[in-house]
Amino acid sequence: MNVKIDRNSKTSIYLQIASQLKREIFSGELNRGSTLPSERAMASILGVHRNTVVKAYSELKDDELIESRQGVGYIVTAGQNPSEDSSEKNLHENRTKNKRVNWVNQIKPGFLDMEKTFDDLFQRFGSENKYSLGSGISEAGVYDNKKVAQDITDIITAEGKNQYFYSPYKGDKFLRQKIVSFLSTKGIKASTGQIQVLTETNQALDFLVMLLIKPGDTVIMEEPVSPDAYRAMELADAVIRTVPMDENGMKCDVLESLIEKYKPRFIYVNSSFHDPTGAILSLERRKKIIEISNRYRVPVIEEDAASELVYTGEKLPPIKAFDTLDNVVYIYSFSLTFMPGLSLAFVVADRDLIRSLSYLVSVRMVATDWMSQKLVARYLDDGTYYGVLDVFRNDYGRKQGIICDALDNMKEEGLKVEYIRPRGGVYIWCRLPAGIDCKDFIGKAYNRGVALLPGYVFYPFRNGGRDRVRINYSFETDERLKEGMEVFRQVLEEELAHKK
Repeated sequence: MNVKIDRNSKTSIYLQIASQLKREIFSGELNRGSTLPSERAMASILGVHRNTVVKAYSELKDDELIESRQGVGYIVTAGQNPSEDSSEKNLHENRTKNKRVNWVNQIKPGFLDMEKTFDDLFQRFGSENKYSLGSGISEAGVYDNKKVAQDITDIITAEGKNQYFYSPYKGDKFLRQKIVSFLSTKGIKASTGQIQVLTETNQALDFLVMLLIKPGDTVIMEEPVSPDAYRAMELADAVIRTVPMDENGMKCDVLESLIEKYKPRFIYVNSSFHDPTGAILSLERRKKIIEISNRYRVPVIEEDAASELVYTGEKLPPIKAFDTLDNVVYIYSFSLTFMPGLSLAFVVADRDLIRSLSYLVSVRMVATDWMSQKLVARYLDDGTYYGVLDVFRNDYGRKQGIICDALDNMKEEGLKVEYIRPRGGVYIWCRLPAGIDCKDFIGKAYNRGVALLPGYVFYPFRNGGRDRVRINYSFETDERLKEGMEVFRQVLEEELAHKK
């Protein structure tokens, strides 16, 4: 196989690859039954993006020259074999058949990465037969079911029929008033006109990226970082620059040097009980980030969903609490402190930004979730939400102890796992013993009934995390957490024994 790329040619690179492979198939250089390199291997050989190879192979599949077989790869299915003549006859016949639309080549390149990553892994957590130690879902049963049912009935009967399903684009006004009061408990001063209600953090970030990012713009993010966050940047064709972290969060000396060099559109930071590390940005660094933001006139997007889940020590004020110039865009979500299945988030920002964000919402959505807004507003108003926060803290803190005790026992048994116990949140960032690859480990754990997330998916460039797994303890019961961690221990023992 001899494929050459002419980067000065006006012909797309994927078509150059496809046409040269076609020529080799019909010349007999690639015989029927030959195996082509995998997408990633071919991309590495040619020095191109994997999506370029995906599109090239899709061209060949569309012409029925190759096919993909599970567990084997791409196989040549046309061309010469000992009993046939070559020629363009087969190609002509293929071209004159009625054919399906080549959807791979219709889809924008940024949406073509079909590697099994975060979404595929996350789907595993929905199985009742698996111990879910990866999904960031709130604990069930904290809210009283009878009270919730009665409250929903009251809300429906109290509202006129025109109110069902529809709310102002900024969000329900009464809810925004209650959010203003909630924010004051966090040291944030805001008006209802500075608040946009949305369904979830991912949606908020997606809309903000749509408003602020042009292709080629630089954004600065922590590393590791949630795939949900960095993929929003990738799909906007932003250039991601990452800042390393330690137990006190983003390293601000590195942050400042990157700002000076790359002039980013914004800084993204998950300030409290970071996903996946569980780290909390120190008070000193919170103040430093706002100082840097003000000095360089660079916006900060602060994601803060787990900030109420403090088990030991003081609750720190958000970066937004130190923001006197409206340079910080603050995102808060009720995903870990509301009922599973009911999701709500909000953005606090400069009025002009919120006005544009609300306009985008009006274009993209008919309405935000009406019932969730009414329920959250009611529970903020009557104090229910503040009461359940204590329940969540007690329950999650106890569950964190179950995970940490299990990991400590493994260390005592010589299994050499490492972690830093966070002061709150719902994640444990666990380092596996030397020589254990997280992808292999979570695959074997899943086959034994435990669903985890591998560390490498939290690195945008896949340049780290192969020795890490993220453990989440919010959703499962105490007993199932213990059982899941016992399976974790057994698989780890087997892996270590196999390495000897």
